[in-house]
Amino acid sequence: MTAIEQTEAVRPRGTRLPRRARRNQLLGAAQEVFVAQGYHAAAMDDIAERAGVSKPVLYQHFPGKLDLYLALLDQHCESLIQAVRNALASTTDNKQRVRATMDAYFAYVEDDGGAFRLVFESDLTNEPAVRERVDKVTNECAEAICDVIAEDTGLSRPESMLLASGLGGLAQVVARSWLHSDRSVPRDQAVQLLTSLAWRGIAGFPLHGTDQHH
Repeated sequence: MTAIEQTEAVRPRGTRLPRRARRNQLLGAAQEVFVAQGYHAAAMDDIAERAGVSKPVLYQHFPGKLDLYLALLDQHCESLIQAVRNALASTTDNKQRVRATMDAYFAYVEDDGGAFRLVFESDLTNEPAVRERVDKVTNECAEAICDVIAEDTGLSRPESMLLASGLGGLAQVVARSWLHSDRSVPRDQAVQLLTSLAWRGIAGFPLHGTDQHH
């Protein structure tokens, strides 16, 4: 269930909810407002109204707008990191690993809630706490890819990390470009095109201890 669906499910005003359910409701409402308006234009009044609660209820859970924004970032950064790790662990076939990883980024940006905009298109990247989280998701995804490259190729950690950063950056930028082009190419086809591009590069590095390519 997406954050927006959670909001819709628990939005009726006046309903008393367990603390976790209320928190999820507020995060869902905040996501809608932040995605639609950006951080600077969004107001706590808007978020409280969207959630169907009073401002005091909102402040009981989140002391301020930045706290709410950071909670959303934590949630959605971890979502992408886990998706990339799952993709890498889903198969031992390296070409299929590349495809699964590319598809993880496409799935992330295609989510109806638009959470990727908070992570990759934030209007608050000059805020150190936001920049720290954006850097973390980029670095941890690259680290996960790097682990596989280093193990399979025998390249040094810095070399593997450089390649991993390239693959992760390629996936993120192209997935966002695809979405902003109104998905003019079907997702499966777009993923396959990107996989072909990435695979032709990474397959040029032989498997560790063999003369065979990935």
